[in-house]
Amino acid sequence: MSSLGGRKSQPGHRSPRQRRTLNPERVLLAAVSLADDLGVAELSMRKLGESLGVEAMSLYNHVANKDDLLDGMVDLVFSEIPLPAANLDWRSAMRERAIAVRAALSRHPWAIGLMESRRRPGAATLRHHDAVLGCLRIAGFSVELAAHAYSVLDSYIYGFALNEQSLPFETPEDVAVVGASMLEQFPAEAYPHLSELIREHAMRPGYDYAQEFEIGLDLILDALERTVRGGRRR
Repeated sequence: MSSLGGRKSQPGHRSPRQRRTLNPERVLLAAVSLADDLGVAELSMRKLGESLGVEAMSLYNHVANKDDLLDGMVDLVFSEIPLPAANLDWRSAMRERAIAVRAALSRHPWAIGLMESRRRPGAATLRHHDAVLGCLRIAGFSVELAAHAYSVLDSYIYGFALNEQSLPFETPEDVAVVGASMLEQFPAEAYPHLSELIREHAMRPGYDYAQEFEIGLDLILDALERTVRGGRRR
């Protein structure tokens, strides 16, 4: 914790100088950090004020209300996601973008259900969406196909992130333990295909569920590539 005048500052007891440095960016960064730690459901203006060492009412000098705060937090997450690089083909750009979005959602799991929910998107959000659509349009996607591609990619990215968050394991070792426990609970002959998947796939040494993301992503990109090529031929 930083010191001022040789004394350590304590939460809720910031100096006048520290209070004066409060600005929208600091408020949003603190809100994101608090949501990362506690979850967005536990985020309140009171707790946010405490984390910044100020009264909750002073936050309203920088954000209009809780909804405005969430708008800014989501925009901050979008700002962490690099825009599609101009020197990449559309497939590589969409692949990199999908991986970057998933990484951002791993850092901020509270954002999964909020990224596309804001009625007043911020500048970073708008730049992101416009750049992704522009990449697809320049590559030859029609307006309709660009919309379809964006929808299916985001549905997959957010859906995978949500599913990954809810799984009862995190490491390959956890998978082995959970898999063994499941196999003990039912006879293999009753559920032969499920047993086969657990034994021959999930319980293989080094199996990492996270690898499923890029495999599924490539299946979607393969289908989009075939579709856009077919459209060009027509």
